[in-house]
Amino acid sequence: MAERADDRLVRLLGIVAYLDGAGPVGVEDLARRFAVSPARIREDIDALWVTGTPGYMPDDLIDFDAFSLDEGLVNLTQGRGLTRPLRLGTREAVALVAALRAMSTTPAVQADDARAGVVASALSKLSAATGEAASAVDVRLGGDEDARVVGELTRALAGGRRVRLRYVDAADATSERDVDPWRLVTQSDATYLVGWCHRAGGRRTFRLDRVLQVTVSDVAVVEHPDGDESDVFAQVASQASRSPRVVTLRLASTARWIAEEVPVEQVADLPDGSFEVRLRVTNPAWLARLLLTNAPDVLAVDPVDVAVDVAQAARSALDVYDAS
Repeated sequence: MAERADDRLVRLLGIVAYLDGAGPVGVEDLARRFAVSPARIREDIDALWVTGTPGYMPDDLIDFDAFSLDEGLVNLTQGRGLTRPLRLGTREAVALVAALRAMSTTPAVQADDARAGVVASALSKLSAATGEAASAVDVRLGGDEDARVVGELTRALAGGRRVRLRYVDAADATSERDVDPWRLVTQSDATYLVGWCHRAGGRRTFRLDRVLQVTVSDVAVVEHPDGDESDVFAQVASQASRSPRVVTLRLASTARWIAEEVPVEQVADLPDGSFEVRLRVTNPAWLARLLLTNAPDVLAVDPVDVAVDVAQAARSALDVYDAS
């Protein structure tokens, strides 16, 4: 599975800070501490070696003892200021307090005592340093997920183990699925598991409040080169930050899965059993593909010109088909 860039960035910064306090550390020991392979640690050191402060001349770069590294020992000789204590203004500290309080209420943190302890410790120190400004902040995330389900999934993610889910979908159909878990994501008032579903043969997103049972197996997760492990919610949020267009769809009840697997801003159930979703779209081709794939379940589209454009695309495709 490909590593996310932000995960590697956190580790790179952590390596510099750790080495500054610990002194020379063996490659194998450093790999165990950061839960990666020794080869990955050497790749990280190579990346840090060409990283530094503006100017990027030799004296501006992070440096290590090359001779020690040849002997399997990582010795930081120049941290270029990355080891200096971080100083936060009141605004930055309050923002971090809000984020930590939100994080502390999520099932993924509450199900892991060690993780909860780290969050609580950081929150306590920041709250004390921020004073009265922090007392006005109260943020809560998370939904109605079973703590046992979250705990088992957290254990599987930490150990890189495949899980078997007993899952009920939006159509109330129950199934069992073997899944290679990638990550837990909290979006609005629900938490999701993102992973590779072996039954479907592709990437899938599962709402945790629909997971009836989870069993952690002894089978290690495997890489899926054709899969995309990135966070669909983060992708859509990134796209929405550019030039989103708000679209409202009225869908038949059989398309309920769209409200669960596609990040939407609002869902409204209607008296006739149908429902409406409101979403922000920056990629018209993506929306057209969604509508055409689920055309029998699409009852109305607002704005109307979106439906007109999609209908025209369908007619063009049919014309090409007839011509052939």
